[in-house]
Amino acid sequence: MNSLLCIGLLTACPLLVAAQHQRTTQWESGQFEKGQNVGEWEYYSYSALGERIVTQRYDHTRGQLLYARPDDKLYVLETVDGRPERVALTQAPWFIGGHAALAAYTAKLNYPAAAQARNVQGQVVVGFVIDTLGRISGHRVLQGIGSGCDEEALRVSRTVPNQWLPGRLGSRAVPVRYELPFTFRLK
Repeated sequence: MNSLLCIGLLTACPLLVAAQHQRTTQWESGQFEKGQNVGEWEYYSYSALGERIVTQRYDHTRGQLLYARPDDKLYVLETVDGRPERVALTQAPWFIGGHAALAAYTAKLNYPAAAQARNVQGQVVVGFVIDTLGRISGHRVLQGIGSGCDEEALRVSRTVPNQWLPGRLGSRAVPVRYELPFTFRLK
């Protein structure tokens, strides 16, 4: 088949399809090309019964969220007058790439030597604001355990890239406070 006839016919043209590869894991499924996600991807989570649930469908080529599983959690809105307001959002804020991609950042913790020496374990919760453009700022420890763990969780949370889809109330993007847990557990 002539490659000029293949334009727009990705499935019929081996010359154009050859560079794309399918990637499927327990957390995601989609095509990638030259190390980049392309086209529509599905991101998964699991129910308490172990059933796989599609939590997000995102088109990486167009940069567009196609589907986000409804979230019944209440989020804190950052209001103009500074008084936080808890609301159920029309669309919760989403990290592009889903929970597994976000977990890849939270797993980059270095266990502080002081915490290891004192056998300190537990969960640190870091809060930050996701603005209407999907950028994060205002990182702060909301729940700490000390011995250097709080500072380490804060350091790692600041490495999470600005790859967020903002929360929405109706059709309007709104700044939302997001809480990200970090678990410190000795083996």
